[in-house]
Amino acid sequence: MPPVLDIDHLSTHIQLRKSVVQAVGDISLTIEPGETLGLVGESGCGKSMTGLSIMRLLPNGGHIVEGSITVDGVDVVKLSEREMRDVRGNDVAMIFQDSLTSLNPTMTIGKQIAEQVRRHRSVTRKVATERAAEVLGIVGFPRPRERLANYPHQLSGGQRQRVMIAIALSCDPKLLIADEPTTALDVTIQAQILGLLDDLKERLGMAVLLVTHDMGVVAGRADRVNVMYAGRMVETAPTKELFARMHHPYTQALLGSIPLLTQERHERLFSIPGIPPDLTEPPKGCRFAPRCTRATDQCREVEPALEPASTDHWFSCWHPVDGPIARVVVASPTAADANGSGTGVTATSVGGGAAPAPLAPAAIVPERQWEAGADDANLLMIDQVVREYPVTAGILQRRVASVKAVSDVSFTVGRAETFGLVGESGCGKTTLGKVIVGLEKADSGNVTLRGTDITKLGERELRRFRRDLQMMFQDPIASLDPRMRVGAVLREPMQVQGIGTHKQQEEVIAELLSEVGLPMNAVERFPHEFSGGQRQRIGLARALTLNPQVIVADEPVSALDVSIRSQVLNLMKRLQQTHGLTYVVISHDLAVVKYLSDRIGVMYLGKLVEMGSGDDIYHHAVHHYTAGLIATVPEPDPSRERAKSEIGIRGELPSPVDPPSGCRFRTRCPAAQDVCAEVEPPLRLFHPGHYAACHVPLQEPMPEDGNEPAVSAVSAPSGL
Repeated sequence: MPPVLDIDHLSTHIQLRKSVVQAVGDISLTIEPGETLGLVGESGCGKSMTGLSIMRLLPNGGHIVEGSITVDGVDVVKLSEREMRDVRGNDVAMIFQDSLTSLNPTMTIGKQIAEQVRRHRSVTRKVATERAAEVLGIVGFPRPRERLANYPHQLSGGQRQRVMIAIALSCDPKLLIADEPTTALDVTIQAQILGLLDDLKERLGMAVLLVTHDMGVVAGRADRVNVMYAGRMVETAPTKELFARMHHPYTQALLGSIPLLTQERHERLFSIPGIPPDLTEPPKGCRFAPRCTRATDQCREVEPALEPASTDHWFSCWHPVDGPIARVVVASPTAADANGSGTGVTATSVGGGAAPAPLAPAAIVPERQWEAGADDANLLMIDQVVREYPVTAGILQRRVASVKAVSDVSFTVGRAETFGLVGESGCGKTTLGKVIVGLEKADSGNVTLRGTDITKLGERELRRFRRDLQMMFQDPIASLDPRMRVGAVLREPMQVQGIGTHKQQEEVIAELLSEVGLPMNAVERFPHEFSGGQRQRIGLARALTLNPQVIVADEPVSALDVSIRSQVLNLMKRLQQTHGLTYVVISHDLAVVKYLSDRIGVMYLGKLVEMGSGDDIYHHAVHHYTAGLIATVPEPDPSRERAKSEIGIRGELPSPVDPPSGCRFRTRCPAAQDVCAEVEPPLRLFHPGHYAACHVPLQEPMPEDGNEPAVSAVSAPSGL
């Protein structure tokens, strides 16, 4: 059979006011029916632009300058816009990375899905609505018919992404372009969605172009992998071949940058030095040469061609490598190293060079000098916090129920400590983070920072106090003003607090941009001109502007590619050590949370069900929900990923409006008993500092006499 997609020597440029971005340069690829091709690379390398070229949805100024794109035998480059509308969404569909800006905020999600169906199929509104409910159920939405009337802003980030997937699947396309389809999803829903895509691929013979920076997803789902760098294709091979015997130094560096569940917290993450080149003026020769220690004069002068190492393994490099990088265990940097005055020990890297220096505290935003005290262990205290949202009905909008987002959550975080929060989308993690920084008002309970209860502060007092409480938001494009240039976005906190002259503020902005890996010309650009990963780095820079005491980081690296992710994680750790920062890290990436966190809290439907150190949570899980989450984490190992036959957690997430009685996880728990439905389990001590709320735990609780508990109370169910 002919390939579903055949791209031949495609080049796509974007015309700016004074320059041209060479976004995609001379790439070729094919995808057969029923095949999944993984497309990986750093933010801005051209992955998403390749997908948009196929869809003919290029941004203003974008145009295909060379090459052909054949979809099911039709060259879409030659089609008129009217003809392309019949292809787009029907024969070829795309799952977009940024769900909030891709969905219409004025239309219900049911109408948006039905609109796609009615456009391409001659069906009634009722039939289209039925199809909308069907695909919402397919992508894991609980009570899909009830949610058809919801608007995008009423959904969590993961739920909005599922709506995007439902729209793309609504007409059973022949080619599905999945641009970071599971970035905003927790691991359980991610496994279900990827399993769904595999099932559709097999049943319909659908071809899938999987654009992602998650190498674990690629390892388990892609048949072949293409690696892009700076608009060029630098390596292509079958998945197992690429992971075991890659030849391009960039591919080797990408795989070496991934934080693993086995990673020790004192190990420094490997990262590729520098940043990708500016594609308005790409470098001569190999575009990776400025970041590669293997580069020679030949690399800097002559661009290598894509040549075969074998029949199905091609790469472009004058000095190839052979296999993955050896991971090096290193000690944490000393205080002197963190300040740039020591030598330090760093991991040997393909790209070479030491990690970037920590952020230098600007003179106009002085770092607070704290004396060690008894309250350092309880710098931030969350005590029995409850947050509910009213559900109204009728003409008078009377309250008929409430969404129980956060239900009686308590924990403390010490100075320079990191507390991680993990759980599925909709479990209340983000709501709790907003309550901590004062963006949401708790219905009851207290949030105390160094003796001051912020829930009792007025709006004016809270604004002054917010200098010490900053938040990095999950969706950077929604949290950045689209009318403000990046320089104005970073200057705004200093202006609000009345700090520094204009020149001093510019110096701080320059430092911040350098630390998060963005060029200085970024100050003149708007947020929509950046890739998703670059916008997340802008959000990090904004959170650091005022040298806060506590940063609540909501999915701080979920939108970043693996190489930049390791740079940001290393930076966050250095900043914490240098400035005594306290972090509350919210994420569905369990490897990231384990690497960053001193202690971890696991949330389910608004409740804290387990809490302990990273080793406690990952090696001695007590709650069945925690064990299920860990079993579902994708690993960058094709053999291990493909050997997984069970999804860690099954069933639908119950509605937070009417959560189950007793233990809220009992409706999905393979070990549930009658007592689980009748009595809510309290948090019990299992090891020193390790608490869990479960009637039938995976380990014995610590007895009241203080002796160590037994290793295991019940065996882990086979489904976990």
